[in-house]
Amino acid sequence: MAQSISFALLGQAQKSSDITQLLLTGAIIAGVVFAAAFGVMFLMFFNLWLRAFVTRAQISLMKLMFMKLRKVNPQIIVDAKIMAVQAGLTDVTNQGLEAHFLAGGNVRRCVQALIAAHRAKIDLNWDTAAAIDLAGRNVLEAVQTSVNPKVIDCPDSKRTGRQTLDGVAKNGIQLKVRARVTVRTNLAQLIGGATEETVIARVGEGIVSAIGSSDTHLDVLENPTLIAHAVLAKGLDAQTAFEIVSIDIADIDVGENVGARLQADQAEADMRVARAKAEERRAKAVATEQQNRALTAENRAKVVLAEAEVPRAIAAAYLAGNLRTVNSAT
Repeated sequence: MAQSISFALLGQAQKSSDITQLLLTGAIIAGVVFAAAFGVMFLMFFNLWLRAFVTRAQISLMKLMFMKLRKVNPQIIVDAKIMAVQAGLTDVTNQGLEAHFLAGGNVRRCVQALIAAHRAKIDLNWDTAAAIDLAGRNVLEAVQTSVNPKVIDCPDSKRTGRQTLDGVAKNGIQLKVRARVTVRTNLAQLIGGATEETVIARVGEGIVSAIGSSDTHLDVLENPTLIAHAVLAKGLDAQTAFEIVSIDIADIDVGENVGARLQADQAEADMRVARAKAEERRAKAVATEQQNRALTAENRAKVVLAEAEVPRAIAAAYLAGNLRTVNSAT
């Protein structure tokens, strides 16, 4: 009995030892696999981690691995963070860079825009830059335009096909004007602000209106800056993504005498109206004359009828014995 019990205990101990050995073997295999995977990941991201480490970008090796698992390009994030750290930007975080990348934004361009704004002392933070980029605007170009204003031709012949803006002064003389508008980006209104086409349209409308309010074309030719001052005073850059710096009249030419042409056209129209009225009066006179002739013929017919009744009346009187000879002596 005791011997059978000892054999049973020995068998259980043997099974426990086998299970322990299997667990140990599995743990060793798992550790080897994990170590191999870690080694591969380490070799894959070591250069990026080393760059981030020496530049104090504060991106650990584990963060790089997790970026890969989240389908984020670690190369782009590390490069952007290094640029931000070296430029002295403090509001650019790893989480913000990853979120912007996953949202489909251009991380590098946003960081470059922030660096340019920081160097130019322009107030621009990461959230605003990311929002501008996600809105479809080129935030780097916007910052560059804010630092270095650009010149817009008005009108833009490439878009409208027109070479000049045509306005007519009060004396009827047409003026053909080409203007150059210097604008810079208004970052505060870049999101939701009107685009360059709106600025061109407003400036063109303002120039035509300024020419039309001039007494004579000579006033405009004498001092073209009157147009620019009148346009700038209207605040045409309101609710747009740009701020108008200046409006310069590049060229101004005298066109045709629109007033004289309009007067000639009006005179021709008046003459046609007068002819039409005269023809109407003539037609009425002819109609009246024809009516009078018809009435005259009708009256003549009545006279003839009346004359035809005289012999009949005489004959009837004769037959009735009503006719008598009047004595001449009497």
